[in-house]
Amino acid sequence: MARTVTVRTLANMKRAGEKIAMLTAYDYPTAKLLSEAGVHVLLVGDSLGMVVQGQPTTVPVTLDHMVYHASLVSRGAEGAMVVADLPFLTYQVSAEEALRSAGRLMQEGGVHGVKLEGGREMAKTVRRLVDAGIPVMGHIGLTPQSVHTFGGFTVQGKTADRALEMMEDALALEEAGAFSIVLEAVPAEVAAEITHRLSIPTIGIGAGPHCDGQVLVFHDFIGYTSGYIPKHNKRYADLASIIRDAARQYIEEVAQGVFPGEEQTVHLQDGELRLFQSMVARHGGGARE
Repeated sequence: MARTVTVRTLANMKRAGEKIAMLTAYDYPTAKLLSEAGVHVLLVGDSLGMVVQGQPTTVPVTLDHMVYHASLVSRGAEGAMVVADLPFLTYQVSAEEALRSAGRLMQEGGVHGVKLEGGREMAKTVRRLVDAGIPVMGHIGLTPQSVHTFGGFTVQGKTADRALEMMEDALALEEAGAFSIVLEAVPAEVAAEITHRLSIPTIGIGAGPHCDGQVLVFHDFIGYTSGYIPKHNKRYADLASIIRDAARQYIEEVAQGVFPGEEQTVHLQDGELRLFQSMVARHGGGARE
């Protein structure tokens, strides 16, 4: 990727009908590989609570966690725009607290923008951050930080009334200055209408093919996890099987004495070996009990 992706880049891509590819990243090597591949946006998602920390939801993730992982991703990103989630209760209490939280992610985490969950109720907070010079990505539909309110990870906007409310949420976020909006677990028809009505890009996850871009969780996309696979996910590799097979081969080779082999072994030069052996002989003594 020759030039750094910016808010303006994404806006131009929407106008040109070019699709935006976004993936989550939580560490330096992943960020480096994905940006080298040409991914436009790297999202340091609070999904790290589930796929990295093993938590049941994203709620336990703290701002310190996010700042740490954001700093790793920012150092690895080469040309990709880096956006980080504001974690639970770091922006809902007040706009000023949101500003302080976002400021830490920008200053200490090195990100180019932040993402927060919520619709019209977050419009004033979005405006406060934007006025302070912080790019904001919105997130509506299934908002994981509210999973306990929803009663689980379920599709949102399945009725006409709720779909209309969602569209109004999106318009309010755009009016407040958001540069993009994630639509998660939304019927494709609803996502298509919202995408058509907004002048800013929409990024879908489980929202059908008509959004301006798509995002997947890295561990799901690369097959790094096992068990439940979300309906919206497509596995582009099976890294979990590769890792398991490699570990089994390693265990077997260690047990059989095959590893390390000659290629992985360093030897003393002949002269140093003879000198070492003579020094050992003069040293005397046997093996310690």
